[in-house]
Amino acid sequence: MSTTDVAERRGAEGAPGESGTPPTTKTRGSWAEKAALPLAWVVLFAVFAALNPDRFLSMGNISNILGSQSILFMLALAALLPSMVGDIDLSLGSIGGLSAILVAVLNVQQGVPIGLACLLAIGAGALCGAANALFVVRFRTEPFIMTLGTGTFFGGLIFWIANSTTIVGVSGTLSEWTYVRVIAGIPIQFYYCLLVMLLIWYVSTYTPLGVRALFVGQSRDVAALSGIKSDRIRWGAFVLAGVIAALGGILYVGTTGSAGPSSVGAFLLPAYAAIFLGATSIQPGRFNALGTGVAVLFLATGVAGLQLLGAQDYAQQLFYGGALVAAVTLSRYLRRT
Repeated sequence: MSTTDVAERRGAEGAPGESGTPPTTKTRGSWAEKAALPLAWVVLFAVFAALNPDRFLSMGNISNILGSQSILFMLALAALLPSMVGDIDLSLGSIGGLSAILVAVLNVQQGVPIGLACLLAIGAGALCGAANALFVVRFRTEPFIMTLGTGTFFGGLIFWIANSTTIVGVSGTLSEWTYVRVIAGIPIQFYYCLLVMLLIWYVSTYTPLGVRALFVGQSRDVAALSGIKSDRIRWGAFVLAGVIAALGGILYVGTTGSAGPSSVGAFLLPAYAAIFLGATSIQPGRFNALGTGVAVLFLATGVAGLQLLGAQDYAQQLFYGGALVAAVTLSRYLRRT
């Protein structure tokens, strides 16, 4: 058993004599924390199923919950990476929107094959992530303010490239490989998100890179004393976040067949709601991929259920905003305990 595993086990069970609470009670409490969000999702699903069983339990609605929220899922995974190493990136919505508009402009207006257009958009996402890393990591600026500024700059690029119009007519091949093609009744783009989530989970849990990233996220001073090159890991997190956000933009174009100046930016707030909510589950107090995935399903189920019950559009914003407030409060509390 590794040192990290021993530390986590002792943290969950408690060392003898440190508390009057028996270790078994603490272990049960730890498992209750880890399973709280998945159980809440099951309860939420059951409530909406009971209120409107015919429509909510239909295959069309299940496909909508899992498939139509893939852009949110991918953007949440992008936001997860900087958060895991102690940073924040508020430009990811704009990066996703920039990649979406690049795909549309290159394919529709410039006649670039859709595959090449997607590769160029991913490259643009990587460059945007590298620009964030340059200003935040190299010049030691505050990531909240700096990525808010770069996000605004990228947003301006979107309006300039798109000429403030929505571009339609993107090649149907992209839709075929993102939304139209299904596996077990669920659009294939959901499985792309699952693959990215599992890759992040595996690397962060079972590889030395994941352990180093954990040290960097918890304390950069301790990481430096341990010989870990924090700056290199933070650079990698920003660049990969830009790439994954670009993938989210590509999924958006594949789903809608078009791209506009404000295509993906609206997904940024619920994406952060998902990662903070995910930090309360599976590995409480720590940003983690599996918790983020469960949180996305929780948010998607809540929004779909409210829509089927006839809730107005503002209910979605209330749900996302309330979830973000609750998630940040709980995750900060768990990180301090």
